[in-house]
Amino acid sequence: MSQIDTTISPIIENFQSKFMVDSNLPPTMPRNMSFHNGFSDPVSPASPVYESLIEKINKKIENKETWFSLEFFPPKTVNGASNLISKFEFLGSGKPLFCDITWHPAGDPASDKPTSSMKIANVMHNYCLLETMLHITCYGQTKESMKQYLDKAKSIGIRNLLALRGDPAVGTEWQYQENGFNYATDLVKFIRENYGDYFVICVAGYPHGHPDSNSYEEDLMHLKEKVDAGADFIITQLFFKAETFLKYVDDCRRIGIACPIIPGILPIQSYDSLRHICKLSKLEVPQNIVNAMEKIKGNDEAIRIYGIEQAVKLCKDLMQAGVLGVHFYTLNRDVAVTEILRILELWNKDTEPRRLPWKSKQLCSYSRPDEDVRPIFWSIRPKSYVCRTSDWDQFPNGRWGNSSAPSFGDLKDYHIFYSKINTKDCLAQWGSELNDETDVWNVFASFVSGRPNKNGVKITSFPWCEEGLASETSLLTDELERLNTQGILTINSQPSVNGAPSSDPVVGWGSSDGYVYQKAYLEFFISKSFLPFLVQSLEKYPRVIYHIINRSGDINLTNCTLLNPNAVTWGVFPGKEIVQPTVVDPVSFMSWKDEAFNIWTDFWGKLYEPNSSSKRLLENISNNYLLVNIVDNEFQKESCIWSILNEMLELKAKN
Repeated sequence: MSQIDTTISPIIENFQSKFMVDSNLPPTMPRNMSFHNGFSDPVSPASPVYESLIEKINKKIENKETWFSLEFFPPKTVNGASNLISKFEFLGSGKPLFCDITWHPAGDPASDKPTSSMKIANVMHNYCLLETMLHITCYGQTKESMKQYLDKAKSIGIRNLLALRGDPAVGTEWQYQENGFNYATDLVKFIRENYGDYFVICVAGYPHGHPDSNSYEEDLMHLKEKVDAGADFIITQLFFKAETFLKYVDDCRRIGIACPIIPGILPIQSYDSLRHICKLSKLEVPQNIVNAMEKIKGNDEAIRIYGIEQAVKLCKDLMQAGVLGVHFYTLNRDVAVTEILRILELWNKDTEPRRLPWKSKQLCSYSRPDEDVRPIFWSIRPKSYVCRTSDWDQFPNGRWGNSSAPSFGDLKDYHIFYSKINTKDCLAQWGSELNDETDVWNVFASFVSGRPNKNGVKITSFPWCEEGLASETSLLTDELERLNTQGILTINSQPSVNGAPSSDPVVGWGSSDGYVYQKAYLEFFISKSFLPFLVQSLEKYPRVIYHIINRSGDINLTNCTLLNPNAVTWGVFPGKEIVQPTVVDPVSFMSWKDEAFNIWTDFWGKLYEPNSSSKRLLENISNNYLLVNIVDNEFQKESCIWSILNEMLELKAKN
């Protein structure tokens, strides 16, 4: 036993005797048991009301507001999936009304593979919080298999479908399926018969007529059949002239199709892709475009500029004719589409107010619409939290309730987010070589301060933080930087707030007519050698609640009541009960600590070669540091957390 362990053991024994705390917190529920059992009944009247996509579209039309939407396709590799997710996050900041993902029957589209259509739609919807529409094709499917697909889509929260016939496999001919799905109309009818109005249904329109139809007029009648069967709106295939779309809309209205019709726009991004897509769609490219492309087909930059100019002109012509919404076929590329949207002034630069402290945007996950309480530990890793709670039957609403209930799943889907990390960039930011613990401390200090690291590189990403520093961290920057340089490695914090307007740009959340409150909170890693001095310092401050634990759980010290969570953020709004969106929950902390410690080795450590000194250093920190959270309950007063840690440092320096 080391000198440090000899010193710590009696502290733990004395602590447990004094506070009667068992080092093993109570077991959690089985993963698939309803989470509602442990929570108080929903009481918050502030839950958002579900507004369907077709209601949003119709509202835009009624108010004469412009909008845009985006289409993507599932990539072939996991790295491709990770890159696509990055594009979702970036393009989502422009606030598309919705995004859709195509369905590729040959790619096992309903599986749990990270590249499947269903999985990409799940990530788009539940992790990137985008209004999501899933393409689904029916040709060659049985009613049983289609029911399984639709049930799975419903289970992950999908509420919007683009119903398509689909094409026969390459090298085969279309054949009529007795009692099966032969046309998109059959799929629309099947969805309505089995799911009522649960799904918003979109169907495809063909301004030039479907290539398999005998005539343009015949194709229009087939479109009317799809709408009459229950389709809510139409997105068209690509076209090159505004008058083509405008005539198509007039023809649709003439035969009684009254639902919204959205034009599909394909920005030209390369010579070969244009030829390939037009070949698949059996479309002829106008001669003026062919001539222009022939002159520049060897110049990618010139083609990109030409494609942007063409798309902007087409969209402007449509909008001048009264078209409000446009749908872009992105081909999974973001640069050209972003530039087009900005030129058209469709890119939304406004920052949405946070509905809750841990929601950076309005939640669009209809599988958990009433959720308004979370443990504060995951406020820095919201995607991880969604992943680990995806199997819950119900979500806390109004109050967290009894702490014995929560059961957190593993991070089975989280590798999609991990794999998008750029190793070269991370090494430049976090250190290509870590020589000692102070190198690690300085990484933490550089991140919270915003200062470049010792190599002059600004740290823009961090292992424990998915989405960058919260704006309120700016109120604590100086203290956090000072502590990190001394080995107190902070990963989560919030300042005390006593009745700030909910509209405050730094700490505000919720509707603009309320007031918000916070208890000061700090979560950090420290070396086990600090423990006796931290406990000694904490004893002088009965107003704080704390929890200290190591990776194995052998050290597990807390002065809180194990089954009673502590609300650390709340808001008061007119005509509503008090909202308590974040809590410190000791049982949930046990699940969080496993994740927090694993990040040292399973994420940061994986950047380095096996048996390297850098990797061994991070493993040593993971095994020998403690994870600590402290709550100062006196939110009306200046926080005492800094005093606690300063005294701890002084005590250690004297010894």
